[in-house]
Amino acid sequence: MVEYLQRMARYNRWMNRKLFAKVAELPAADIAEDRDAFFGSILGTLNHIMVADLIWLHRIATSKTCHESLIPLADFPTPSLLRDILFNDFSDLSDARNQLDVLILEFSETWTQEMLAGMIHYRNMAGDTHEHPLGALLQHLFNHQTHHRGQATTLLFQAGIDPGPTDLLVMMMEEENV
Repeated sequence: MVEYLQRMARYNRWMNRKLFAKVAELPAADIAEDRDAFFGSILGTLNHIMVADLIWLHRIATSKTCHESLIPLADFPTPSLLRDILFNDFSDLSDARNQLDVLILEFSETWTQEMLAGMIHYRNMAGDTHEHPLGALLQHLFNHQTHHRGQATTLLFQAGIDPGPTDLLVMMMEEENV
């Protein structure tokens, strides 16, 4: 489980770098254009991924075993709604995404099997209390990212930009060739 989730943290970073580089090829108006997607625009979709990541990481940071590794979250906004637009400017979003991906990678280096089995207690957006193992929450976090990045790559393709290969196996092959 530790290796798998660390691989997913690397994939998150790898894929976000690729995706954000491709999005940067578009004019700002095209990035913000409402494309009738669930979160409207490419910018809205990428903001949503960031919002969800921050919500989950803030919840995880309440755990004694995770708190110290996630202290740098204090430098990020604390979203209150899943549709929050944290960054209207793509460049600002890109910078924040890069910083958050570095934090996630550094956090991943602290994971142990025992830590991943530990329960995280949190409240959802409706205020209901829940508890799940850290490993399950991280699986959800990475799955959620992949789901919405898939939407973003579709929007990007519709805007005339080919996002290129997005498969985990492509990243793994690149890692083998390093």
